[in-house]
Amino acid sequence: MSSCFALVDCNNFYASCETLFRPDIKGKPIVLLSNNDGCVVARSKEAKALGIKMGIPAFELKSLIAKGQLLTFSSNYTLYADISARVMSTLEMLAPALEVYSIDEAFLDLTGVSHCMDLTDFGKTIRNTIQKHIGMTVCVGIAPTKTLSKLANHAAKKWSKAAGVVDLTNTVRQRKLMALLPVSEVWGIGSKLTARLNKLGIHTALDLADANPSFIKQQCSIVEARIVAELNGESCLALEHVAPTKKQIISSRAFGERITSKPKMHEAVSEYISRACQKLRKEQQQAKQLTVFIRTSPFSDKQREPYYGNSISNQLTHPSSDTRDFLTLGSRLLDKIWKDDYRYVRAGVMLTDFYDEGVYQVDLFEPEPPSYQSKALMTIIDTINSTGTGKVWFASQGIAQEWSMKRAMLSPHYTTKWTDLPIAR
Repeated sequence: MSSCFALVDCNNFYASCETLFRPDIKGKPIVLLSNNDGCVVARSKEAKALGIKMGIPAFELKSLIAKGQLLTFSSNYTLYADISARVMSTLEMLAPALEVYSIDEAFLDLTGVSHCMDLTDFGKTIRNTIQKHIGMTVCVGIAPTKTLSKLANHAAKKWSKAAGVVDLTNTVRQRKLMALLPVSEVWGIGSKLTARLNKLGIHTALDLADANPSFIKQQCSIVEARIVAELNGESCLALEHVAPTKKQIISSRAFGERITSKPKMHEAVSEYISRACQKLRKEQQQAKQLTVFIRTSPFSDKQREPYYGNSISNQLTHPSSDTRDFLTLGSRLLDKIWKDDYRYVRAGVMLTDFYDEGVYQVDLFEPEPPSYQSKALMTIIDTINSTGTGKVWFASQGIAQEWSMKRAMLSPHYTTKWTDLPIAR
């Protein structure tokens, strides 16, 4: 049985999440800002129509904001993650198998679905169900390979006549679409690879599909040769039912205001360690190595504010997912790289050297680490913190956290916080 995939992608996801509970701003230009409200990281289609580019500093948009021609929001990642989880759980009920590709994209396995239902109609069912249950608009691209389904989804977004669904299982339609698209639109073809392929005379997706796989493998790599096969309907990329285990976890933020005192920096590093360890436990992993890094702004006047940046790493004796172990190690590492009389703008931590729980081989002369009921305690802390009704933290994380990032235009946590529930009047 030939394979069949669908790529479901939420339209303008972050902006759509903001309008979900604000019908009064639907159809208006909206931009989402990065940490500390620094620059644009997402835009609604109306904002794109105004010519607003990704990454533009927020201060350059002041005139549009003052005239009421543009609405700005701080990025509300808690809201976006919850809406994403609702979309993915709905898709799981509609398809035989699902691979969550990103916060707003998922691949579905539709192999065999065409025997009982027209694929375009099935795509419309997906689209209508997500709209009805959650209020989000999605586009659906259907094809025999994941790479072609990406192209089909691109077409579903670009051409309004498609009504949000494109079935690209027909070979003739595949070739017609690929002839219209530059090779840079192919999934996995970045800017550097595009330039290399252009020099080889490959300018469109169809040019790449018609290229000799052996030649592409010789000039590029086996990865690009597989892309050629995928463009010709040969499925080389299977659905990943389980997300691959992370090889590292990084927790870092730019500060809302510069840190000049070591106690405040200690709070920040402790906060980042706590977040990283929580992610580690969610992955059901343990780690041995911790890296701590701090730095000042590289863009400041070097005469007035000399640049300083440093990082340091060390290992625990045994792998752990207990926040307390890494807080102790992190404090020692910070002591070694801290320097007074600097204005720090960022710090962060990184966990590496991962182990599955219970598989670490202890050295013959190495004593077993004391457990302190570690797993039970961490489970209780994570459970309490996931309820949204309260939070438990370590004293070293601080209480006020004046250094935390600025999010002055943050929307309410409509779906995860009782006090932020919208009220119908």
